[in-house]
Amino acid sequence: MKIAIPSQNPGGLDADLSPHFGHCPAFTLLELSPQGIAEVGVLPNQEHAAGGCLAPVMMLKQAGVEALVAGGMGARPLAGLQQVGIQVFFNEGAPTVRQAAELVAAGQARVFGPAQVCQSHAPGQCGHH
Repeated sequence: MKIAIPSQNPGGLDADLSPHFGHCPAFTLLELSPQGIAEVGVLPNQEHAAGGCLAPVMMLKQAGVEALVAGGMGARPLAGLQQVGIQVFFNEGAPTVRQAAELVAAGQARVFGPAQVCQSHAPGQCGHH
């Protein structure tokens, strides 16, 4: 399964997680196999203004991403991800990409739902900035 995790620069397994999907500097892309993490890559995020909240959704879909692990996002990108068939998991507060990936691999990451959706995207108001 190919997963994407919003990451701080430079990305990679030891990168800190970016707390908010749409504003992350990069996505660390991981291929999970039954044996563990098989591949690691980094995909720079697009400017948030270029296509709005759905630009990263389409970029991830085109990259073959099947699942995303995030700490926060708005209802619109969550709906967009679900619409294009990308499953979304909550990062459960994991601090690094490696730890978030391990949660997914172990089946310990909850499906991202309405309780995790940010109610506002004004700086400082959704708890992820």
